[in-house]
Amino acid sequence: MSSSSAPATALLKTPLHALHLELGARMVPFAGYEMPVQYPAGLMAEHRHTRAAAGLFDVSHMGQLRLVGPDAGAAFESLMPVDVVDLPVGKQRYGLLLTEDGGIIDDLMYTRREGDLFVIVNGACKAGDIAHIQARIGARCQVLPLPDHGLLALQGPQAATALARLLPGVDKLVFMTGASFTWEGAALFITRSGYTGEDGFEISVPGNRAEALARALLAQPEVAPIGLGARNSLRLEAGLCLYGNDIDTITTPVEAALTWAIQKVRRTGGARAGGFPGAAKVLGQLDGSVPVTRKRVGLKALERVPVREHTELQNAAGQRVGEVSSGLLGPSIDLPVALAYVDSALASPGTRVNALVRGKAIPMEVSALPFVPNRYYRG
Repeated sequence: MSSSSAPATALLKTPLHALHLELGARMVPFAGYEMPVQYPAGLMAEHRHTRAAAGLFDVSHMGQLRLVGPDAGAAFESLMPVDVVDLPVGKQRYGLLLTEDGGIIDDLMYTRREGDLFVIVNGACKAGDIAHIQARIGARCQVLPLPDHGLLALQGPQAATALARLLPGVDKLVFMTGASFTWEGAALFITRSGYTGEDGFEISVPGNRAEALARALLAQPEVAPIGLGARNSLRLEAGLCLYGNDIDTITTPVEAALTWAIQKVRRTGGARAGGFPGAAKVLGQLDGSVPVTRKRVGLKALERVPVREHTELQNAAGQRVGEVSSGLLGPSIDLPVALAYVDSALASPGTRVNALVRGKAIPMEVSALPFVPNRYYRG
């Protein structure tokens, strides 16, 4: 069949696809997969259930890979402005792959395990990320994708209670740590982390056991299935970036207010300062020698009008001063909230700007992040 008459690329399916349909999910294309955006309860109910109890998310579209070899840590560190070399076994960290100009190729999570680094990258970026990593450090370590694995996220204040019934001892993990477990003969790797601002876990599971594990979790009284719609509203209330909306290859970590992710050892004067793509620009912005003209901020609307991505922001004189990157009505706080990029001079909390919504100026105020307090379990 010629390319001109070939059908559009078929959407991929996660190991939980049949279960989503059985549960009545509304499926949508996302990152090349057919994914559940919501279940019959609806986005608002799913969002609130996760904040109150425990929600189960299918995030199997994300990329999982192992970096193996004695030089894997130093090699991986050469691609990012973060500390990989000194990360202890069992600890997890947030990382950023950067372009030569300091832009963000992707954000990711990595955990040091005995014998390898376990890495999770965004679904829409995974093919490019794996190729990028392979091309740059494939000669220094083995880059081993795990396409046959599923990934489940169990999030909410009752997640530990529910998961510990299936896996005794998992509640001993604290935020940003991980360990191996076995469930009914299946080897799992579990980190106490997630992307909702709540306590919770991410569970890497062999794809052929993912549905059985998901059913076992959904059988727990605290747990309900949650779709991508609520995942987005939860992460936005938590002030967390969505790749492609809030961060991209023309945005640096400093502009994105992600400087907390750059450890002292990689900064100017640190033992392993620089040496990553875009270091001159990123470290210059950190030091103040390179100007930062815009910054990511949180915004709260002062009127009850949701403000969506790409909405223009203006000052009182009607001049453009920024743009919304993510925005919606926050279900937990019943208030329109947004992440946005504004001129650096306007980035202080309490600063007023106007969002231009259908020709009307909607007043908004720069707010500290997160909008909803994080409830990570730190022990």
